[in-house]
Amino acid sequence: MKAWTSLLLIGKLGLLVGALGVTYGITAYAGLQLSIKSREVATPDLRGLTPAAATEVLATVGLNARIEPLRRIHPAIETGRIAEQDPRPGRPTRLRRNVKLWLSSGPNAGELPSLVGESQNLATEHLSEELFTLREIAEIRSNRYPTNTVVAQDPPPYGSGEIVSILVNAGERGRSYVMPNLIGVNGNEAANILRGLGFRVTVVGDHPYPGIPPDIVIRQAPSSGFQVSQGESISLEVSQ
Repeated sequence: MKAWTSLLLIGKLGLLVGALGVTYGITAYAGLQLSIKSREVATPDLRGLTPAAATEVLATVGLNARIEPLRRIHPAIETGRIAEQDPRPGRPTRLRRNVKLWLSSGPNAGELPSLVGESQNLATEHLSEELFTLREIAEIRSNRYPTNTVVAQDPPPYGSGEIVSILVNAGERGRSYVMPNLIGVNGNEAANILRGLGFRVTVVGDHPYPGIPPDIVIRQAPSSGFQVSQGESISLEVSQ
């Protein structure tokens, strides 16, 4: 009888230890998520500002300005002011990150931009911002070009016209997945699993995060919940 009682006691202790371990894991994961979020700020809208004013605004929220050498045509923003930025206004970004800024070269003179090599979304945004009309989006499926990128346009770059058609590589057909939430997991291990499933994965780690071990995923693109197909690109940003 005493032996049976001892076994019951040991079983209860095992369950208690297991429950405490699960609770600790959930608490640690939640703490990591909060730690990452606390180091992020919303990117302010800098369009239309002078470089000096944009730099001052960024400094007030803990970000840095990086002026890009190439200028962008813009129909409403005068020459020398901020015409475009990355990250875009309102997007969350980490503290002390550089925000890329492109200055305006003035109104559109009717010269078509080069869209080849850009993603479909970015090409569409550029055409809209520069007041061109997108007439048609045609698709091919090839492994010769990155998925979801423009491989040709009509009229060609730097020609004249107001209506543009683009040809986009939709990628080879493959199995689709729902992007998991990888925040908090080991980046190299996650990358190896994703590559084994046929994805093209880039792992970058430029900044240390105090209190977070190295090689832990702190940002991902696409975000969790998005549908992704084999062959698509996935970016993982990890702590140093």
